[in-house]
Amino acid sequence: MQTIPVFYTISDNYTTYAYVSIQSLIDHADPNQDYTITLLVQKISAAHKQSLEDLSTDNVHVKIFHINDEMVKPIHKTKENYLRAQFFTMSIFYRLFIPELFPQYDKAVYLDADTIICNDIANLYNTKIGENMFASCPDLSIRYMPLLQKYIKECQGILPPEKYINNGVIVFNMKAFRDKHFVDKFYYLMDKYHFDNVDPDQAYMNEICEDKIYHLPKEWDSMPNESIPEFTNPKIVHYNLFFKPWHFADVQYGHYFWDVAKKTPYYAELKQQLDDFTDEDRKKARQDLEWMAKKVDLIVNEPHTWAKVKQHESVKID
Repeated sequence: MQTIPVFYTISDNYTTYAYVSIQSLIDHADPNQDYTITLLVQKISAAHKQSLEDLSTDNVHVKIFHINDEMVKPIHKTKENYLRAQFFTMSIFYRLFIPELFPQYDKAVYLDADTIICNDIANLYNTKIGENMFASCPDLSIRYMPLLQKYIKECQGILPPEKYINNGVIVFNMKAFRDKHFVDKFYYLMDKYHFDNVDPDQAYMNEICEDKIYHLPKEWDSMPNESIPEFTNPKIVHYNLFFKPWHFADVQYGHYFWDVAKKTPYYAELKQQLDDFTDEDRKKARQDLEWMAKKVDLIVNEPHTWAKVKQHESVKID
């Protein structure tokens, strides 16, 4: 029986959402398969740690892994590393180190905690991605946002912009990451250029691995997008950006989250979060999205954008 390794990276305050995501994965797990779920954290409360570990079943094993502070020490809390141009969270970078930290695996799945799994994750794991560094879906959350399309073209220098991926769902070629020394390349570029990004971890993965990324069918990363209808049969729902079902009652794909959440011990807490999130909070969330887009006009004038650097130095893995 093969073991399917699945990774999440969370901060303590994302425990409730990770719990719901893992429960959805368990709900669709094949009883004849073996799954090991590892959550990478720096700090987590004893109660939250126990809660997550207690999700384990006979064939789904949930573990907590404390990431080494030294490994992420070079990543600084500076504006270029702000997520969505709003705030700093170290946890978004943890995924970049998974291949180095777990050399026993040559392949693995990574999932953001704000996902709901609607299919056996073994089917994603078994996707054949060839010699590519990893597999992910093109980022449909920004497909219809002109300023973010500008960001990909003029700041990232990735053309066509439709090939820019979202890294909330990843099938890692772990061996390739190690063999190609991805982490060394990441440290080098970050230290030399301090690229300003609205999506720091995702930008580095897109740039360093460009042209060595396998594009998954879009249903594996189904994201709310007010410009397009819901997919009929999403395999994974990913509540990307600001529109979370615990904040917006009418968000696309919202029922997938609540159908699972109601079976968990955090249901009342999550419903309270929805009730406490005011219209003013929702207005601010939309303004935050607008600010993220507007920041593109600031980034494009930075001395070191990806697009500018690529005119004189290759940033890609060979």
